[in-house]
Amino acid sequence: MTPDEYVEAVLEVVERIPPGRVMSYGAIAEFLAEASGRCSPRQVGTIMARHGAAVPWHRVVAGGGRLPPGHEGRATELLRAEGTPLARSGRVIMTEASWWPGTT
Repeated sequence: MTPDEYVEAVLEVVERIPPGRVMSYGAIAEFLAEASGRCSPRQVGTIMARHGAAVPWHRVVAGGGRLPPGHEGRATELLRAEGTPLARSGRVIMTEASWWPGTT
């Protein structure tokens, strides 16, 4: 998979995340690891920062449920509107909100 194909694959996964659910940067990297030969959550984060504006970027969080750095306020608004489970701390409750492609 070329670097451009990997960017497209990441964005396609993000587009599939249902409202009210999230995936972590690491989960996206893991999901694409076999097909891409890469497994870097940091690379997924870079792709989201550079190319993620046209997809539901707010549904991609850090593994501990932390919201996208620098966009916490807007992400919180969007996630609340979708009914995503959030803790009082503002983090996503990953045990309730995590999603994996192919699951409901």
